[in-house]
Amino acid sequence: MIVTLKAVVHEGKIELAEPATLPEGARVLVTLLPEDDRDFWMEASQKSLAEIWDNPEDDGYAKLLEK
Repeated sequence: MIVTLKAVVHEGKIELAEPATLPEGARVLVTLLPEDDRDFWMEASQKSLAEIWDNPEDDGYAKLLEK
């Protein structure tokens, strides 16, 4: 199972924002987020949003709205 933990870098070390018990030797991935979390989520959701809006099924609904 993948678990996401929030953390910050303080004096060159990664510090978890909340207490967590990590087993010795746990493998982790570190993703650097932009200063503004809003920009990160907007970019991350852009592809999903495009798939929802840009699909042929919506054309049927658009035709109904024209009537």
